[in-house]
Amino acid sequence: MLSYLNLSRKSALFRSFTGLSIGEFDQLFVLVEGLYAAYEFRRLDRKDRVNAVGQGRDFKLDLQERLLMLLVYHRLYITYTLAGFMFDLNQSNICRNIQHLIRLVKKCIPLPQKVHKSVRKLKTLEEVEEYFPGFKAIVDGEEQEIPRPKNKRRRKSHYSGKKKKHTVKTQFLVNKDGLIVHKTRYEPGSVHDYNIWKKTHPKVPPNVEIDADLGYLGIQKDFPHLKTHLPVKKHKGGRLSKKAKKHNRKLSRERVLVEHVISRVKKFNIIGQEFRNRLRHYNDSMDVVTGIVNFRVMLNQGMNVAAYVG
Repeated sequence: MLSYLNLSRKSALFRSFTGLSIGEFDQLFVLVEGLYAAYEFRRLDRKDRVNAVGQGRDFKLDLQERLLMLLVYHRLYITYTLAGFMFDLNQSNICRNIQHLIRLVKKCIPLPQKVHKSVRKLKTLEEVEEYFPGFKAIVDGEEQEIPRPKNKRRRKSHYSGKKKKHTVKTQFLVNKDGLIVHKTRYEPGSVHDYNIWKKTHPKVPPNVEIDADLGYLGIQKDFPHLKTHLPVKKHKGGRLSKKAKKHNRKLSRERVLVEHVISRVKKFNIIGQEFRNRLRHYNDSMDVVTGIVNFRVMLNQGMNVAAYVG
């Protein structure tokens, strides 16, 4: 049986299974444990609950083991059958345990939407530079494959001509430290990157420069108040000047940071592999993963993680 005690004896394996070091997991557990009593009381005391408080089944695993199970599931994206074997539970209990904890964990980690709310309140240059080192931000989109939809309309809307698969898209805005400052809710795979930006573009301070790729062609014309940088596009049959090539190389070196962040997100197999769950759970899964990535970045940068609890 997999447990915190057994897994914590091997630090490299713990990191591989959960995406966090043992110390980072312990800090997250302290935050989760601090909110658990109030969270559980609200759940049991809700108006639509049939049983009185104190009735009903107890959880077989303690809170620490359930938090471990949630992270292992998102990191490895194993089936409920295998998870049940690893944690000595049946499949229905695995699902119940994970769904029960997701909302609580989201309260304890710096979700991109929480970070974005803080960014919108920035006033001084010092505050801006804390969230945007070098006054720089990078935007890019990420696609994830989904099973072929049964609904004909959804099959058409979710088909990505670029990937030649049915996908969903998410757009990220990150800073130079790898912090995800903004994340959109998923969009069908047929939606163009720039259309996602026009629909849900984040608010950034006016002195922050935004690097983007040619998928955002038109942003400089439509949003002249933003300081955006795009690669110089080579026209058919033409050649780029040395100045244009130098500009594109510099931009590529800066934009690779967002690719590194997307890579960290996709190391959680629930985002890196085909998404087998129902799409209505996709945003919750993406929130947990991006929040965990931000949690690690903030701890490494010495930022106040506790400010995003609640």
